[in-house]
Amino acid sequence: MANYDYDLFVIGAGSGGVRAARIAAGHGAKVAIAEEYRFGGTCVIRGCVPKKLLVYASRFSDEFQDAPGFGWTVGAPTFDWATLIANKDKEIARLEGLYRSGLERAGVSIHKTRAVVTGPNSVRLADSGREITAKVILVATGGRANVDPKLEGVEHAITSNEAFHLKELPKRIVIAGGGYIAIEFAGIFAGLGAETTLIYRREKILRGFDEDLRDALTEEYAKRGIRIVTGQVFSRLEKTANGITAHCTGGGKLEVDQVMFAIGRSANTDGLGLETAGVALGKGGQIIVDEHQRTNVPSIYAVGDVCDRVNLTPVAIREGHAFADSVFGKKPRIVDHDWIPTAVFSTPEIGTVGLPEHEAAKRPGGIDIYKARFRPMKVTLTGRDEKMLMKLIVARATDRVLGCHVLGPDAAEIVQMAAIAMRMGATKADFDATMALHPSAAEELVTMREKWTPPAIAAE
Repeated sequence: MANYDYDLFVIGAGSGGVRAARIAAGHGAKVAIAEEYRFGGTCVIRGCVPKKLLVYASRFSDEFQDAPGFGWTVGAPTFDWATLIANKDKEIARLEGLYRSGLERAGVSIHKTRAVVTGPNSVRLADSGREITAKVILVATGGRANVDPKLEGVEHAITSNEAFHLKELPKRIVIAGGGYIAIEFAGIFAGLGAETTLIYRREKILRGFDEDLRDALTEEYAKRGIRIVTGQVFSRLEKTANGITAHCTGGGKLEVDQVMFAIGRSANTDGLGLETAGVALGKGGQIIVDEHQRTNVPSIYAVGDVCDRVNLTPVAIREGHAFADSVFGKKPRIVDHDWIPTAVFSTPEIGTVGLPEHEAAKRPGGIDIYKARFRPMKVTLTGRDEKMLMKLIVARATDRVLGCHVLGPDAAEIVQMAAIAMRMGATKADFDATMALHPSAAEELVTMREKWTPPAIAAE
């Protein structure tokens, strides 16, 4: 029987890797982890957590605007970007410390350096060149922000990584992309007072989301002064005395202070030595794994965004936990990737779980649609023009709720609760039988009774 330095060696101390390391150690395994940057990974350090803190900051502009309608007299508010960033940095440092101390309490050996796979059961530490052996290796290195490397002037652009550390708030910014990150940062910068433009290569933002959500958010962003340019990309970026000129494929140009790329993320596998160990990778560099998170090399596993399946932090955490339970806890289990709720922290925000209408419509038996569009109660005294959207998609044959889509304040909080019911197989009749909580926006989900009919059909 081979002797190894560790039972488990984890590469990457993000959400998935840290969870796997802690749980495996709790099962009695001898565990080590290597991290070349900061503990907490993309979500904690340069993703979900700092981004939502900035989202909260951006929404105060609405609070100031709404206050007079409720009788408050508010002086002219001022905003200081440096204060926000400094306070954000303090919170991120606190969270990073919690991640590290959690590993230490679990008895995990920590290596603050890059680790490279050198074989099915070995890794090399970059700082010392030391070779370490492990019975099992887990890769949890997440993803990296994409840019267009062939674009002339790309060196003048930033990604979300740099956006969290800008010295000052740009007065004018253009963001390339139409997914979560682009949409959320557009809301952040616009809410903080920047002149904000989105440029997206497709014809409509938020590809893959329900069409009503896509259209409704586009409408709400237009009300907030966010310009959305679709069907175009940058042709080149030019540094000028007054900022950056972004030339677009449609022939126009944008004069801005910052250009930001938010065009997705790629699996962070470059230079990890996976090919040397014989690990199979996909076309985008992602690690190919089976339902047990195992690669084609039996001793090497992977979890989280580096697998490029469902790139969400809770998914990485669940995968890391399931891996540790299965391999070291004698409690084999597989992560179910269905009924995963997700949110876009735009303003107004989106919460969604289940199937969008265009996917549900492909199922046999047909679907029924229920939806409502209304002004949130909070803005009725303010004059602010904002609409909420709530939509349920129901299987006609079984009455099961297949999709729940919400746009508006606290959409994420609402949908998290709806996801529990939907995972348990809730029907529209179950929603209808649930007593409404009044007055609330969420009560619309249990009071919608009339099926929605497209206007063209209703007119016939």
